[in-house]
Amino acid sequence: MIAVPNYVSPEEYLTLELQSDYRHEYRRGLVYAMSGGTDNHDRIAFNLLKMIDNHLGDSQCRFYSGNVRVNYQDEFYYYPDAFVTCDPRDRGDRYLKRYPKLIVEVLSPSTQAFDLDEKFRDYQKITALEEYVLIAQDRQWVECHRRRGENWEVVVYEAGDSVLLTSLGLGFEIDQLYRGLD
Repeated sequence: MIAVPNYVSPEEYLTLELQSDYRHEYRRGLVYAMSGGTDNHDRIAFNLLKMIDNHLGDSQCRFYSGNVRVNYQDEFYYYPDAFVTCDPRDRGDRYLKRYPKLIVEVLSPSTQAFDLDEKFRDYQKITALEEYVLIAQDRQWVECHRRRGENWEVVVYEAGDSVLLTSLGLGFEIDQLYRGLD
């Protein structure tokens, strides 16, 4: 991610983002251009979203891919690879959601450190968030962070494991996530 090195207000960011052909994330006054992903990144996200869609069916919950922003106050605006919100307050804005219960990031070499540290700390501010999931591209590895009161529990799944997304009550074999990768 490359930051534009001058302060941008949240209002300016939102206006510019609606007019831009490219996606940018915003964090505390800095705007970051988002790089493109790999075919494996895209396939993992697709496999996950397909399983979530089948699981949610006609429920009141909605899932989103990396084209809709999640924000907390005016502090950050991120495009997670996948997220789910069941909160009716998230129905009024087509571009922005504030009450996700599940957020998923597929790790990339250029963003992995940020996703594991600062981005996770930012996401923890969202009180509706129950689960933050990180998925590796280079091996079968899923790390689930689950809110337990004031603390976060970490569960790691690897090759041969069954993954459980407790926020959705969704379980699946880890190899389903990695189906069709080259």
